[in-house]
Amino acid sequence: MASETRRTHHQVTFAVLAAGVAAYALLQSLVTPVLPTIQTSLHTTQNTVTWVLTAYLLSASIFTPIMGRIGDMIGKERVFVATLIALAAGSLLAALATNVTVMIIARAIQGIGGGVLPLAFGIIRDEFPREKLNGAIGTIASLTAVGAGLGIVLAGPIVNALNYHWLFWLPMIMTIAAAVAAFLFVPESPTRTPGKISWLPAVLLSAWLVALLLALSEAPVWGWGSSKVIGLLVLAVVLAYAWVEVERRSATPLIDMTMMRRPAVWTNNLVALLIGVGMYAVFAFLPEFVQTPSAAGYGFGASITQSGLILLPSTVTMFLIGMAAGGLARRIGAKTVVLLGCLIGAVSMALLAFAHGQQWELYIATAIMGVGFGLAFAAMSSLIVAAVPAEQTGVASGMNANIRTIGGSIGAALMASIVTSNAAPSGLPVEAGYTHGFAMLAVALGVAAVAALLIPTAGRSLPVGGSALPADEPEHAELGLLAGGTLIGDKPE
Repeated sequence: MASETRRTHHQVTFAVLAAGVAAYALLQSLVTPVLPTIQTSLHTTQNTVTWVLTAYLLSASIFTPIMGRIGDMIGKERVFVATLIALAAGSLLAALATNVTVMIIARAIQGIGGGVLPLAFGIIRDEFPREKLNGAIGTIASLTAVGAGLGIVLAGPIVNALNYHWLFWLPMIMTIAAAVAAFLFVPESPTRTPGKISWLPAVLLSAWLVALLLALSEAPVWGWGSSKVIGLLVLAVVLAYAWVEVERRSATPLIDMTMMRRPAVWTNNLVALLIGVGMYAVFAFLPEFVQTPSAAGYGFGASITQSGLILLPSTVTMFLIGMAAGGLARRIGAKTVVLLGCLIGAVSMALLAFAHGQQWELYIATAIMGVGFGLAFAAMSSLIVAAVPAEQTGVASGMNANIRTIGGSIGAALMASIVTSNAAPSGLPVEAGYTHGFAMLAVALGVAAVAALLIPTAGRSLPVGGSALPADEPEHAELGLLAGGTLIGDKPE
């Protein structure tokens, strides 16, 4: 009866999960094109207003794996609802903020919403029929990138028609509706991992992520060779090493290092890091390129709304391809889909680097980019979910999303350093800065394609410290197909 109930409601469950993930994804990027407006309204400096983005990024990086782990322990549905409530509360505070300090605190609270993604993946794996897993996971994964792109597209029209406060009011309304629907309609997942939160690993994880992302975020301002940046990077390495050692020795680790060392997990995480480098850097800097006055010798002097529309093709193609990626993965294997996605993404970055003199060229490049990222995101998520036992779905997918966010920080910081390395007498970056920056992103996606070749195929994915499972073992065969041939080291619950 329980199984029948889950099957009866899995489409409603999916709609609720999608709404929650979409609200979180929109808040990733809605404020990006309007930071100058927020800076003026809150009477702050350009350097300070960047913390409106940085605080959200840091908080999401910390809370994504933690909320996923708590959900695995006490129940994904109730933690999903709690995460949406935190996201709504942060949005309310941001909408009402009258100074930049309150805005930064509000964005940090919103970052707790990062937990929606691993929790959604875990609920899907627990509740959905197996034949529906690939499509559902692929669509939810694509929504994260689609929402980030759509946020940039919608920011201008919302600010023009209303004001920037509605960049938070609208997601808040959407999030509250999703929380109520989740409470009423999403059944509590039966799979639990007994234990308790190990707070020392949580503190160390938070500390090294803060040190790393703070260094990368501020490097363009402080200088890559400054003592502050170097000190923070060294501190991040030391704290990360301490975190790994504590996790290895913990009876109830926050992140199971044995799981993270699985070939299908670490290879997908490496690809996610490199894809994050490309995607978030484009989302941050392509609108700036388009808004540059044409008198600079490049750019189109576009408005916030017009510059956002340049990314609309990527949003559309990413969503459509993400929904179709599950079927493609069943035919050619998820590993091949990830490889294709990385190669297509690299082509789009090369087009941005060397063919950006006309707006139609940018539309074509961003449409191609959406195809590549849509394929890669959807297939990576399926591979991660299929590579770990059910009780680790939340934390494994959470770390994959987290690593993509870290990659985005690296990409944005590197892009900022390259673009601003040379300025024209007008103070604007020279065109070569953008050309070199986009070329760097093309190289990053090319390296991601090489990393995708390392993803295990049938018969090669071994449990760490164990032996290969028989490829024809019926309990693993079905989920193995979902992962494009990747075997699973633990029997699903």
